[in-house]
Amino acid sequence: MKRMLILKTAAGAACMTFALMAGAQTTTNSSAPAGSSESMGQHVDDATITTKVKAELLGAKNVKSGHIHVKTRNGVVSLTGSVPSAEDRDNAKQVVEGVSGVSSVKNHLKVSAAS
Repeated sequence: MKRMLILKTAAGAACMTFALMAGAQTTTNSSAPAGSSESMGQHVDDATITTKVKAELLGAKNVKSGHIHVKTRNGVVSLTGSVPSAEDRDNAKQVVEGVSGVSSVKNHLKVSAAS
């Protein structure tokens, strides 16, 4: 039983080491042309920004955010979907601009009275 635990631990450590080494090789390739693909670090940063933006929109009392979709690429946040008023659209943009890591906002929200 103890031997099995040791083998599982060693196998887990080996898998983790392999994954970290593979990740290090793909993110440190400096010969790739700029803008051709996003690095693992940039992907994580964009995902973090998207999560922060969604949380802020859900917590904002001045925005009805049930139909807002958020995507982030290189720090630029794109908002799509619908809101019930122009005021909600403007408030959503203002909330997103206040999130750390956001470099700019593309506000493609449509005003729809049926929202």
